[in-house]
Amino acid sequence: MNITLAQAEKIISVAKEKSIAIDTKMNIAIVDAGANLVAFGRMDGAWLGSLDISIKKAKTARYFDMNTGIIGELSQPGGALYNIEHSNNGLITFPGGVPIKNAAGEIIGAIGVSGSSVENDHAVAEAGASAI
Repeated sequence: MNITLAQAEKIISVAKEKSIAIDTKMNIAIVDAGANLVAFGRMDGAWLGSLDISIKKAKTARYFDMNTGIIGELSQPGGALYNIEHSNNGLITFPGGVPIKNAAGEIIGAIGVSGSSVENDHAVAEAGASAI
């Protein structure tokens, strides 16, 4: 199973609505089941430096099929995944990346959001991921 462009566009729309509701500007990336970029949205005025971070958050969430914040907890010094962020040409291991599942519970892609605090990034990513 794979995410469609129509689904990705809907997710970006819902994520943008959440961003506006919490008064922040985000970069929002959607990848498919193979971690390939399907859709991207950069809200007017969103940080340029967060563009790459949002894409890497989406890829990280898909590579490991879990929220990036969980990977971050596991990758602390002494943790089971310590230094994992150096693999796969660089991962992002703080909140803002969330796997996307279809109605059957199968992972079909992931969303990555960056542009604010990690709490806001995660809230926007969760809102987007729940859109389908």
